[in-house]
Amino acid sequence: MKAIRAACAAALSLTALTLAAPPALAESDSGGSVRVSPTTIAAGGQVTVYGSGCSKDITVSSGIFDTVTIGSGSGRGSQTAIVDWDAKQGAMYSVTFSCSGSWTRTADLTIAGGRPVDPTPPPVHHGVRAGVGGSLGGFDLQEIGLGAALITGALGTAYYFSRRRTGDDNA
Repeated sequence: MKAIRAACAAALSLTALTLAAPPALAESDSGGSVRVSPTTIAAGGQVTVYGSGCSKDITVSSGIFDTVTIGSGSGRGSQTAIVDWDAKQGAMYSVTFSCSGSWTRTADLTIAGGRPVDPTPPPVHHGVRAGVGGSLGGFDLQEIGLGAALITGALGTAYYFSRRRTGDDNA
């Protein structure tokens, strides 16, 4: 129970950090701007990278996620990337944006703490253990005899009262 509470508290803390963190923004005089949102993320989380001011493809790379390409067309765009699970807690990583030979920009991405060092998987539920259950679980002859006697007595009493004469019969 304490583990569940701790996991919920960690998840709420990480969500609050993610939503409260301002996006990283880098601009230059040559017109290219890049952004990483959110700037603080948990290992295994999803970040969105934004780039603009490039007439060609923008290649985004970092040591903690696979390289992604922001396509050209309107000179701006975005792409999502999944942060590696083995990213070090509390570390700051550099995200590099390259505009096909024109310019290169960087933005910082911080990995949030709060995840256990050795995460344990959640318990696997195998469903309800149905079957014989309590109907024959404790096969006790004394209880079965007593139950049979009570049922027989109830049926006998019902039969007696249903066949009994009412007394209104003066024949």
